[in-house]
Amino acid sequence: MSTDLSTANGARQTVTVIFPVRLPAPPPWETGPLPLRLGSRTTDAETRQTYFTPAAARALYGTPERPCRWHTFASVVHGDLTLQAMEILQTATAQHPEHALAILHFEVKGPALLTTLRAIGHRPTAGSDPLDGPFDPVTLLAGIAEPMTAEGPFAIARPYTVAFLTPRQEDTSALRVAGRMPESADGWLWSLASRSADVDFPSAPEQFPAQTADTVRISADWSALVLRHGAAFLGHRADTGDGDFYEFAALHCRTVYLDAILLGTIQRDHIDELTEGLSNVFEGRRLARRVTALERHIAAFRSTYWRQHLTAHGPANDLLLAFQAQYRLSDRFAEILAEAADYSRLVQTQDNQQIAAALGVLTILGLPLSTALGVLQVLGDEDPVHMLIGLGGALVATAGAFATRYGRIVLASLSGDRR
Repeated sequence: MSTDLSTANGARQTVTVIFPVRLPAPPPWETGPLPLRLGSRTTDAETRQTYFTPAAARALYGTPERPCRWHTFASVVHGDLTLQAMEILQTATAQHPEHALAILHFEVKGPALLTTLRAIGHRPTAGSDPLDGPFDPVTLLAGIAEPMTAEGPFAIARPYTVAFLTPRQEDTSALRVAGRMPESADGWLWSLASRSADVDFPSAPEQFPAQTADTVRISADWSALVLRHGAAFLGHRADTGDGDFYEFAALHCRTVYLDAILLGTIQRDHIDELTEGLSNVFEGRRLARRVTALERHIAAFRSTYWRQHLTAHGPANDLLLAFQAQYRLSDRFAEILAEAADYSRLVQTQDNQQIAAALGVLTILGLPLSTALGVLQVLGDEDPVHMLIGLGGALVATAGAFATRYGRIVLASLSGDRR
């Protein structure tokens, strides 16, 4: 029997790798998400749109007039990995219209799934990175997209991974026994999602229940765990091969459940950009214009991407909420809304001060002048000399009024810094 995940050879083993890229132009690939097939079912955009809400579907698949997703099949074998397909999802933001996500779909052969994940995560004792050589993203996407460097916007330390494994009969650590889940099953799930073994991250037994508290029990047959740097799907009964339910599970893992995680990734990137915009709002002049633009970006993000309910089917919603919880996206977006509201009130206060100052100036300028002209009119005096004397007196009175504390406040408000 196999109780060590590092030596387990699952019946089905796949890894999906997600990383940010710069997409200067639509790639010369087929339009739409990867159309995997199972029997008469094809997971094209038309089929997937029936699973998601219309707003979520537009964010993930675009529209016929404005596509945002492309795919191509591949067959590149290197070591234990086989690259089966690639996708690109355009996720343009207000400041970075060329931002996109690249998705690589791999199949893993032999007892190499955890080894591959640890190497992608650059664990100290792991082997060489499998995303080098033939699978180097720079090579795979040459002339199509440019992978983000560490200095680029939305760059992440290592690619996000989504692992899928179904056990064989001998993999008792992952299998339910008399309907009960062994603790070792969640240990496997944690290792796949965190891309780590005990040698990398020796988890304290007291902390383990909290680390796996957000596990999504999709059904009695399989579970999922979403963490900051990876997600994992693990079966809990022996995979019987062709015709088994796990064919459908593998399809869902690489399509609609992957899409839920992709939407969470888009939300994280947009919230990162909004947070950066808020931190720079006081740099330079024209505060009102920058706050207005920021509010417009927030409204566009909220109407286009900010979703916590994707579908009437529960697991995709649960996966998205789990991703959001890992990055505190709900709390961060609430903070963004509150901070933007504070800045909006500040701009409104400045505008009110400007209006009040303008009225004060009109009062200071107009009152002495209107008084002088009114006195001359009452006296019926139309002598130009007397009129000039009256105007001079009005100007002196106006200058004196501006020299008072009230006048200085009016001038300061009128010429205040409109940054």
